[in-house]
Amino acid sequence: MSKILPKVAIIGQANVGKSSLFNRMIRAQQAVVAREAGTTRDSVLGKVKYKKQAFWLIDTAGLKDPNDEFEATIQEQIQDAVDVSDLILVVLDSTKSFTHEDKLIAKKALKSRKPVFLVLNKTDLKGNLPNEEFLRLGIKPIFRTSAEHNSGVEDLLSEIADNIPKVREEAEENEDVIKVALVGRPNAGKSYLFNTLAGKQQAIVANVAGTTRDTNKTEIRFHDRTIELVDTAGMRKPGKQEVGIEKFSVLRTLNAIDEADICLLLMDANELNTQLDQRIAGLINDAGKGMIIVVSKWDSVEGKDAYTRDALAPRIAHYFKFTPWAPLIFTSSKTGQNVTKIFDLVLNVDRNRKRQAKTSTLNQLLQQATQSHPPAGLKNTHPKLRYISQSDSNPPWFIIHGSNLKFVHWSYKRYLERLIRENFDYSGTPIKFSFRDEKQIKENKKRIAEGKDPINKASGSLKKAVELQSKRERKRDERLAKYGITKNKK
Repeated sequence: MSKILPKVAIIGQANVGKSSLFNRMIRAQQAVVAREAGTTRDSVLGKVKYKKQAFWLIDTAGLKDPNDEFEATIQEQIQDAVDVSDLILVVLDSTKSFTHEDKLIAKKALKSRKPVFLVLNKTDLKGNLPNEEFLRLGIKPIFRTSAEHNSGVEDLLSEIADNIPKVREEAEENEDVIKVALVGRPNAGKSYLFNTLAGKQQAIVANVAGTTRDTNKTEIRFHDRTIELVDTAGMRKPGKQEVGIEKFSVLRTLNAIDEADICLLLMDANELNTQLDQRIAGLINDAGKGMIIVVSKWDSVEGKDAYTRDALAPRIAHYFKFTPWAPLIFTSSKTGQNVTKIFDLVLNVDRNRKRQAKTSTLNQLLQQATQSHPPAGLKNTHPKLRYISQSDSNPPWFIIHGSNLKFVHWSYKRYLERLIRENFDYSGTPIKFSFRDEKQIKENKKRIAEGKDPINKASGSLKKAVELQSKRERKRDERLAKYGITKNKK
């Protein structure tokens, strides 16, 4: 059995329901779906698990005549998807007779000498045609589906599973993969860098801001590690987002940040330090993800000399002083300058995110900190920090035990963080703190033993603990709200 997951490509004309079928098969809203023909412009990748089989599903743009350079690039990308696939799904609208373009699509698929299935979609609509109307395309077998109503999809998945190479899904799942998302404003060079890092053209690159609408994924090997690169759509200011499709792209970018281990925040060398870049960095920091600030298009800076970079670095650091732990690198995808160094930084940040600090060393630092600089408080209610331990990694998370901890000022937390960073290499990743008040915990335990209601009578501390269970979801909703997006609840 192979360790590499097989690939299945979906091809067809625009607006036949390819993306709807894609979403139905992977059971997630990953591809952009709208009534506008030609919504999908990049190849979108999603993993499908059916019974004990797994495979990558590739949703492609609708095939059209290459009437300009941009459209020709899209068609080349579709051909690449066909070439790398183990099975091809040709999707047609069952309510319309096949056209000359459909014949060309069928010929392209059959020419690949891969297994080809004909999928007649939208069979739930009136006027759908029988299978006999499509036999002259020369593709068998034929499947009738309705992606919108999930009709016929199960039979299609079953047949796909029987006709693709078997794979050891366990090996795929157990592999230690570093997920890296490329994020930033539109036209910051994300897709160009994505293609350069991947060594192939998977994302559409053009001199048009907002070319990428979907998220693109690819996996590469570097120093015996697998790195999954995710190219995302550019994030505009909330007031400048287009209605509909672009808001889907922003939501998808935020999802990519949540799913990533490390984010590459790209900034155009000619348009540095905008407020939106700072906001995106804040989203990454709040999500607890690793971050590398990448200044792209360094080759396009006019009049630069050997001192330009040294002059710019402190300015950028000033604007991102709330994330001083993020490394900074200047790159050019066109010339290849420092591009491969990004991989070294990714591996280094990944090591730092998984670093475990010794408890004894941490407590020595805490004692030194409290002796030389005791935390301030109110009269007779000074915080007492007794001991510290690291409870989690990726990102590193520290728990501090003591009493009157609710009076610990945010500036003192920053002081503790700086002290830890000076003694342990946590560059490239945020670190988090939790404070556990021992006095309050004892009171809660005592009330529970006495049969009293700790939620209502023990200063509400357990009630707060219950509320914190959904803290991550609330933070996510707040981040989405900044971009005018409300997540629908079922």
